[in-house]
Amino acid sequence: MNTLAAVAQILVAAAFASIPQLRHRFGVAAKAAAVAELERQGVRPAVLEENGLRFDASGHEWWAPGSFAAAMLTAAALNLAGNPWGTTVTWVFSSIALLANIAILQSQLGAVKSVRAAFRRKGDAELLRIDVPAFLEAAEGAFPAWTRVLQNVRHTVVFAGSALALALVSL
Repeated sequence: MNTLAAVAQILVAAAFASIPQLRHRFGVAAKAAAVAELERQGVRPAVLEENGLRFDASGHEWWAPGSFAAAMLTAAALNLAGNPWGTTVTWVFSSIALLANIAILQSQLGAVKSVRAAFRRKGDAELLRIDVPAFLEAAEGAFPAWTRVLQNVRHTVVFAGSALALALVSL
């Protein structure tokens, strides 16, 4: 059972690791598309840099999923080794992964609302003029269509893999 739990955890780690990889690969194109959309809207593209808005895999776009991937690999290694700490670490990190994935999914589904709120918090009048749905659609459109399929697969793997690992270490 520990081996199967470890396999599930390795798949969850890979799912989390895919996030910064995609941002690294397509972030430049997403930024270019977002800049073009801002220019179309008559908004200075420099407003992105001035307010720390990025599309690449820097900052939390790297360390958060990277940390989850590392935690899941640690749990998998402990489970493969038959270490009794594997169960405890699995319970902690798989539970956190489930909750984090719920937050990620919620933020993706409510992206327009959350970006508008973030722009309001920044207090920059130029940000408030941005047509957020068009801005986000332009940036998202720079990612190949298969990345949206991968996003759904990633959510499925994280939810199912984490739940499976929790169930298996509980037997």
